[in-house]
Parts: sequence; structure tokens; C-alpha cells
Amino acid sequence: MRTPENGAPGTKALPFGLSTIRPLATITNSVRRTLKEVTREIPTCRPPDPNTRKPKYQPPPGACDAHCHIFGPGDKYPYAPNRSYTPPDAPLERFKELQSILGLERAVLVNASCHGSDNTVIVDAIAQSGGRYRGVANSDDSFTEKDFERLHEAGFRGVRFNFVKHLGGMPDMGEFHRTIEKIKPLGWHVDLHFDASDIVEHARLLDSLPVPFLIDHMGRVPTKNGLEQEPFKRLLDLLRNNERCWVKISGAERISSEGPPFTDAVPFAQALIEAAPDRILWGTDWPHPNITRYMPNDGDLVDLIPLMMPDPAMQKRILVDNPHRLYGFTG
Repeated sequence: MRTPENGAPGTKALPFGLSTIRPLATITNSVRRTLKEVTREIPTCRPPDPNTRKPKYQPPPGACDAHCHIFGPGDKYPYAPNRSYTPPDAPLERFKELQSILGLERAVLVNASCHGSDNTVIVDAIAQSGGRYRGVANSDDSFTEKDFERLHEAGFRGVRFNFVKHLGGMPDMGEFHRTIEKIKPLGWHVDLHFDASDIVEHARLLDSLPVPFLIDHMGRVPTKNGLEQEPFKRLLDLLRNNERCWVKISGAERISSEGPPFTDAVPFAQALIEAAPDRILWGTDWPHPNITRYMPNDGDLVDLIPLMMPDPAMQKRILVDNPHRLYGFTG
């Protein structure tokens, strides 16, 4: 029997019946780990291209950027202490300028994880939009049905969950399913930020979801792996066979291996559109948080639209009709 008197291997007995302690080296390593966690450096994102080019393509009236963000300013809308990154301030005023340059009238503002579960920055932006903006919320397990009802009245129509590994990975699945049950009566969708591998890994989850689900950024499938890569084939199958599945043809800069103007992403968008044209949305993803390689000019992203969908009727369907059907804009 190991006791403070006879000791255990690697420990040292203390007087007066006190319990054993670990060797000094072990304590030092533990302290180092704790200090590293406490003082961890939060990475700062690159800012978006400040010189937005006016695109050659003119979007149709009522066109919607269905995936974009408002960040800060941090002194008014503080960033969450436990965030995985610090974005550049990208306030509403700058976003309005961007929309004017790009010729876009409506927007879906996705509250990103850097603001935690505080959705105030999006609530305030929607309130100033005259019905032209809708929101997608971040939440946690403390949110009640009443909380979601209040967000619905404020213009929110979905809740987002992040599965991307470099941003924290898989969420608490108990919380995930409880949230789904809370939003179901409101007719909301769940926005899923997936890595390509998650499309395969969570196939059963996707098949079982009782609400519409929306997969961001074409599933983040790398273009270098081709149209026949397994995650993309699964994504196409989902669109064809599950009427609750929607996909955003955003994030061309995230999946591209060639860089600007990101035309290697066009065949992927075209395949997704062909699979389910009534359940496709388009977005810029401005201000492009966590971009490590190719920071896009948003004018280039808008000029991909007629390459992805040359038919003007299809452009109207994806830029105007589909987002209106999912989000119910009033302005």
C-alpha cells in the first residue's frame, strides 16, 4: 500500500501526514502548460482588400449577399474573450459602402464566433436596414425558446454551428440537438460550417436533421482534389436527394488552388447549381476572416457570378428568389 510514509515511485513523502507531491520537473511542466493556456495568443485576421473594384457584372435588382459578416467596432461590440481569432473591425458603415460598389441590395449577416453568443451587432444592423437584412445567430445552451423568438422578431432566420477543426472543431452535440428542437417551431434553418471531411463523417447526422440545413462555402472542398473527390460527390448527392439541404456557392477564395480570380471554383459552383438550382445561395463572405493565402477583391467574386450561372433567369433565381424564399425579406 502506498502511503505518505512509504512513498510511491517518483514521489516524495511530506511530514505531518500531508499527501505526496510530484517531482519539481513535473510541477514546472504543469505550470508551463497552464500559463500557456492562460496567456495564449489569439491570432489576428488580415483585413479585407480596402480597394473594392466595381465589378463588370451588374446583379439584378434585389440581389442578395447571402453570407457576410459585420465585425465590431470592438469598442462598441466587444469580441468574446474565448474567441479563436480577432477580426479586423468591419463595421456596418463599411459594409454599406461595399454593397453600393458591388450593386447588391440585400444581405444575410452571419454572426461569427468572434462575437460569441452575443448577437447585438447583427440585431442593430438589421434594425437599420429597412427590412433588407436578415440574420443568422450564434447561440449557446442558455438560450431559451423565448430568446429565439425575440431574435426571430428582430429578423433572424437561422442559427450557426461551426465544425471546422482550426476554429475549434465539433460542437457539443447535446447542445446542437437541443438547439435544433428550440428553433424548429420557428421554421429556422441550421447553418453548418463544415470542412470537406465533415460531409462524409456526419452523413447520418445530415440525413436525420428535422430542419433545413445550409452548408457554407461549397463544403470547403479543395478544387485541387477535383470534381470526383468523395466529399463533393456526397454533397451533390445530398442536394439531389434531400430537399432540406441548401448550399452556399460562397468561399471561392477558400477552396481555390490557383488564386485570383478563382475561376477554378466555377465548375464546382456549376455542378451544385445543376444538382438543385432552387436550393443554392450566393455570398461574398466579406470581410473574409481567417484567409491565409488569397485575400480576394470582392469585385472579382461578383464577376464570377455570370461564369457560374450564365443564364440571367438563373442569376435572378439564385441571387433574388432563393434568398427571399428562405429569409422572407420585407424590404
